[in-house]
Order: sequence, then structure tokens, then C-alpha cells
Amino acid sequence: MKTIDYYNNFADEFAQATLHVDMDSLYQPFLVELPKTARILDVGCGSGRDTLAFKNKGYEVDAIDYSEELVKRATLLTGIQVKLQCFYEIDDHEVYGGIWACASLLHCERDRLAEVVGKLISALRSNGVLYMSFKYGDSDREKDGRVFTDLDEAQAKALLQLFEDVEQIKQWTTVDKRPDRDEKWLNLLWKKYG
Repeated sequence: MKTIDYYNNFADEFAQATLHVDMDSLYQPFLVELPKTARILDVGCGSGRDTLAFKNKGYEVDAIDYSEELVKRATLLTGIQVKLQCFYEIDDHEVYGGIWACASLLHCERDRLAEVVGKLISALRSNGVLYMSFKYGDSDREKDGRVFTDLDEAQAKALLQLFEDVEQIKQWTTVDKRPDRDEKWLNLLWKKYG
């Protein structure tokens, strides 16, 4: 089973498990960097939880996900037409003030991670901000039919050094906010200059 099949087959369960998680402590460092007029791209929006939160805070939001079933649910939840698109297919140039990639790039193949992050940076306007989160670790693994690319501080630093017009604003670890989880997450907040 491919990762995408997991999300299509378990869309309801996934949406229910993630929809009501309190994310304010993660939104705050991201949103404080954005002007109120910023346009945000939610990459791999899943249930639509974060898209809806940003919309309710007054931001213009675009959202993509690669699961047809999650696109349907997120579109219903948010009232925004979520686009069925894979992060490998992003091809925007200087459109967004902020890009939110919460627990989505962890499904990117490691050997294509720099390519995808480069696409996201290209899609950011000058002074735009990119948030990414990965399960904490240094391995590539498969669990429950999903493939994961974990990241630690050293790998995040090596990734950042590939881009000359980007600086890290903040990097921190958190524990999963879902009640049945105790996994650690690596959170990255980068800013594009020039």
C-alpha cells in the first residue's frame, strides 16, 4: 500500500484524529512573521484544520493535498476549493507570504526533499516565511503503509545550507499534541530574503 492509499482509505479516521488538535502554539511563531495581508499556502492540508484556522484569522489561504478523499473533506470544512496536487508539482513563483507545511513533507522522498523545499522557497515572496515539521529522527522508514522521512537538527542544517537566500528564524522540538501519541517533532521556521 502506498502512502496516498492510506490517506484515501483512512480519511475519516485521520481527519477525526487531527481535526481538533490545538495548534495555536505552532501557529503563533509563524503568524507573527506575516503581515495581515499575507497569502498563505497550506501544503498537504489534510483535514483542512490549519487552512480553516488561518482563514478564520483573516488570511487569504490556498490549500493543496494529494489525497482525493482529504481534498473533499477539507473543501467541505473550509469552504475553500482545496486543490488536488502533490508537493512535487508545485510551480508557483513569488506568490505567498507564508507557506505552512505541517507534517506533510515528512512523506517526501529524502532524495527529493531539497528539490521540493526549493520549489516552496521559489513560491515565497521576498521576506516570506516557510514553516515545516517532521517527525524527529534521522531515518527513512515505513509504518502502517506510510513512508516517512524523519529529520534531526543536523539534517535540517544541511538542508538549509543548500539555499543562499534563506535564514532560519527558529527551530524547536515539540511532543505530538494528540492524546495517544508521544512522538517528538522537529519544527522549522525559515525566512526568505532577496
